[in-house]
Amino acid sequence: MAEVIVVGGGVGGMVAALLLARDGHDVRLYERLPRLGGKLAEHTRDGFTFSAGPSLLTLPGLFLDLGVPLDLLELHQLCRYHWADGSVLPTYRDPERTAEEVDRLAPGEGRNWRAFHRWAERCLDASARTFFAGPSSGPVVEPPFRPAGRRPDDRRGDRPAGRQSGQPGGPLARPRPGDLLAVAPGRTLHALAGRFFRDARLRQYVDRYATYAGSNPYRAPAALGCVPAIEHGDGGWYVRGGLPRLADALALSLDKAGVEIRLETEITEVIAGAGRVGGVRTARGEAVRADIVVVNADAACLYGRLLPDRARLRRIARLGLSSSAFLLLAAVEGRTEGMAHHSVVFSADYRREFGDIFDRRRPPEDPTVYIACPVVDDPAQAPEGAESWSMLVNVPAGDPGRWPMPPEAYAELVLDRLASRGYDLSGRLRFLDLLTPADLRDRYGGWGGAIYGGAYGGPFAPFRRPGNRGPRRGLYLVGGSAHPGGGLPLVAMGGRIVAALVRRDFPGSA
Repeated sequence: MAEVIVVGGGVGGMVAALLLARDGHDVRLYERLPRLGGKLAEHTRDGFTFSAGPSLLTLPGLFLDLGVPLDLLELHQLCRYHWADGSVLPTYRDPERTAEEVDRLAPGEGRNWRAFHRWAERCLDASARTFFAGPSSGPVVEPPFRPAGRRPDDRRGDRPAGRQSGQPGGPLARPRPGDLLAVAPGRTLHALAGRFFRDARLRQYVDRYATYAGSNPYRAPAALGCVPAIEHGDGGWYVRGGLPRLADALALSLDKAGVEIRLETEITEVIAGAGRVGGVRTARGEAVRADIVVVNADAACLYGRLLPDRARLRRIARLGLSSSAFLLLAAVEGRTEGMAHHSVVFSADYRREFGDIFDRRRPPEDPTVYIACPVVDDPAQAPEGAESWSMLVNVPAGDPGRWPMPPEAYAELVLDRLASRGYDLSGRLRFLDLLTPADLRDRYGGWGGAIYGGAYGGPFAPFRRPGNRGPRRGLYLVGGSAHPGGGLPLVAMGGRIVAALVRRDFPGSA
């Protein structure tokens, strides 16, 4: 049995802690904030509850296979896309129904959407055998996805035979010779969109998937186009009570597994010699011994402060920062007819928008706005006869004090853009609260408030992100800034990868 310390209680750290405790290790988890869950957070005020992080769960089997109890509701309509010309595209879990809606939007493009979806499934399967299965040295966990074309039988998603409680079991799926070609190497996401679609609106729809990694579609790798295979294969799900209930359920599982949780305890140093880690030091000066340290914090925080390493910090800096977020949390009077759980209101010029974010380093003058508004019957989200809207705008990471206008004025610009495209909240706002990149930086320690650490710039950017093994024996890294990336499914995969690496690196310790 090894002494394990997990630094940070985000979802990736919680999954790693749970699996390592079930392997028989003595696990302690330290979290600086008074709650677990990291960016899986919510904001409450006057009876309203807002998502301040993820608002949609995909690949729920990653958590259900861990035995985490969740009350799930499937969202058959995944998203409604709105363009500046007034056109609308609803998408559904059913790929055929989505293809029919694409044909209504742009006659003749439904066939092309089907081809794009088939490509996304092949890309996802190849990624599951390679990128999502562990480090480049070889897979360490079984693929978490269903084979292409097979649908989950129930709301638990796919539960592969031979696996219990999230433990890898059975032979690992090995990479295949064609896997590299399946992810369209050397092609950007925008180039991939142009390969399949003539209609500019549908190319913008594909480009949007770069924002899942806080990246620019004109530079990000085409492999990000595999996301629709996840959405349409395993569906989009709402957790009753809001997605932060997932963090609550994970915390309950940690308690049952015997993990010792220390909240409001900041770690200021990873103690390490030349060859291996020895523990951590708290802000109170207490040194705590450990054989294994799992850091669930931004990689720049690890190599810049907890265990300084200039060479690694420079490599992280060369990736460039992912985008950050500007959140408008609106208490809305009345109910909105035809409102979807997720809506995307596109800008009129996507290239200019991403140029603003990544080149000119300013909030977009014409932003795309992502709206999450729970439309299921859940009184925990808003008083009767009202709605809670969480609106997100992608903005550059960094100090909002350098913006051309203060955040309050930029919020007015965003609301004006929404009103011009059919979402007029004039006279309906009970209140509007704002969260800026500075708030995200201060809460979560991300460099400049970047949501996903480094951006995906260039075809091989995913392989240049910090790995899950650190530079000392017994040091591991998990979370959105590390392999395989950000978002609930990926950080959960990262937790599984770290637990599997510990099994491989410390055989017989469990």
